[in-house]
Amino acid sequence: MKILGINASPRSSNSQTLKLVEAVLNGARSKGARTELVDICKLSIEFCNACGICHKKGKCVKKDDFQTLYKKIIDADGLVMGSPNYFRSVTAQMKTVIDRMADAVHCQLLIGKYTVNVATSGGTGQYKQVTEYLNKIMLNFGSFVTGSTGVSIRQGPKAFENAEKRAFQLGEDLIEDISIKKNYPNQRRIMKENRTYFQSLVKMHKDDWSHEFKYWNSIDRK
Repeated sequence: MKILGINASPRSSNSQTLKLVEAVLNGARSKGARTELVDICKLSIEFCNACGICHKKGKCVKKDDFQTLYKKIIDADGLVMGSPNYFRSVTAQMKTVIDRMADAVHCQLLIGKYTVNVATSGGTGQYKQVTEYLNKIMLNFGSFVTGSTGVSIRQGPKAFENAEKRAFQLGEDLIEDISIKKNYPNQRRIMKENRTYFQSLVKMHKDDWSHEFKYWNSIDRK
């Protein structure tokens, strides 16, 4: 079982967000999972320019580090997404990765995966703006969300220690969910709605989005 952790804080080893991502991965490893941590702020990932080639051919035309990261995301059984709160949302680095995954959302390529999301903030409770955003995004990609946690740094060391403990437990829960293929009925309902929506959207653009149209046809024939 492979769990991929993605840290989107630019603060490198000084990042509190990184420590929460690592805590989730530690919890996953305690249950026997293989883990990998990627600091996307150290990668070269360009902005999406909406050329639409990924919809037509299934590959991005940009030659950067995204392709390697994307393969790791697709190959993983579970994901850990972490970002500090930057102006009520994720960092630019995380948003860039998300924007480059248009083909994944159109084809719901994260179906069968499970995700844990973590965040930090300066203001009290503001980390929830990030975890709620990431929860919705990952669900829209087709991944179940095992849970999320975060901490406001101004609350002090004890609060952060408690957040790390929650993150470790979420790592253990993530492996349990994957092992038993846990079903979250409310999330499953949203997934079903998304599947219908994106199938319809791709069909509308079948001449321009030929790769995605062929993908959904192949799925429907199974």
